[in-house]
Amino acid sequence: MFFINFLDRTAISFAGPNGLTKDLGLTAAQFGFAAGIFFVGYILLEIPSNLALHKFGARRWMARIMVTWGIVALLFTWVSSIQGLYWLRFLLGVAEAGFFPGAILFLSLWVPAKHRSHVLGLFYLAQPLTIVIGAPVAALLIGANGAFGLEGWRIMFLGVAVPAIVVGVIAWFYLVDKPADAKWLTDSERNWLTLELAKEDRSKAGDNGRHAGKALLDPRVWVFALVYFGLVYGLYALAFFLPTIIGGFEAQFGSKFNVFQKGLITAIPYLPAAVVLFLWSRHATRHGVRNWHVGIPAFVGALSIPCALFMQSPAATVAVVTITACAIFAALPNFWALPARFLSGAGAAAGIALINTFGNVGGFAAPFITGAIKDATGSYQVPMFVVGGFMALSGALVMWITAARSSVPAATGPFALEPQGHAK
Repeated sequence: MFFINFLDRTAISFAGPNGLTKDLGLTAAQFGFAAGIFFVGYILLEIPSNLALHKFGARRWMARIMVTWGIVALLFTWVSSIQGLYWLRFLLGVAEAGFFPGAILFLSLWVPAKHRSHVLGLFYLAQPLTIVIGAPVAALLIGANGAFGLEGWRIMFLGVAVPAIVVGVIAWFYLVDKPADAKWLTDSERNWLTLELAKEDRSKAGDNGRHAGKALLDPRVWVFALVYFGLVYGLYALAFFLPTIIGGFEAQFGSKFNVFQKGLITAIPYLPAAVVLFLWSRHATRHGVRNWHVGIPAFVGALSIPCALFMQSPAATVAVVTITACAIFAALPNFWALPARFLSGAGAAAGIALINTFGNVGGFAAPFITGAIKDATGSYQVPMFVVGGFMALSGALVMWITAARSSVPAATGPFALEPQGHAK
């Protein structure tokens, strides 16, 4: 589900340099706005959608989300104007709202904390693998230009939309809301898991973690929201503009690549990123998730992403972008293990949704600001320094929480985060 989710929201990045920008007459700023306006609709309904999931259950609500966004994604096949593109991107965000925090919440209802970092790492593999697999597939679909009387980029939108509808229907019948309802577990497995999760839920200190209103006022939630903003800013600046930057290799270096080759080049940074994500998350699970599991990758990404555009060859550029991708995907799954330590129940639904909502403001800001600055300066160098600045802010904040915790009593202080226990 996450694989299809990320593919549908980033499909515009493949379509842009392969006909959409030219056919609709988009500037870089307009393309960035179209990419980013998705997050406006997404943000508006994020918290209500996650509270609805908590009320109605993951099976019904996440299946509804998938089928709805699949239908909207299908309509991109026939978009014919800039205004129509804006509206469809906005509606896609409305349709997808709640999916990601809902998935994080769903996993927290199934997986004890000691194993959660590992499971989140496996879940997050969908994002880099979306590009590893999705970029060449998108290129093949774009290469079918003329089929059904449609341009290649329209065929690509058609091809990535249908799976969302199909898998959404499957999810309705396959997902189980909580372990107590899982008929495929034995009685002993079901009882152990239910009791383990209940015991963990009772151990979370204070009422802030359990009540939606108090969770939204918890200063830890807002600090984590700022951290996530910087990470998401880097993720979507990379996701939406990397295909465009690769498309500019011909003008910059005189290198010529066909559509499929560009798709393969786009995928290159994400395969090592998937490997690093898995290994870094496994290390965090074995030794306990610490704030530096997020902070160090954030600083590495902050330093590497501006450097990419100063390289003197396509190979060197892609190598530095690969370091950035590895850094971003090393940080993200381990980040989500941190707020789950002190949030539970309705507080988890609201707190996780707020963090994801505020973070996804970066999803709107990154492509729009990147495109606007590129139009103003004529290059992507300054925008990439901005990306690096936001990622450095994330690294500084998450390390600051560690310093603040050391001087505040664990039971009462606003930064009472304890290291996660070792996995058996």
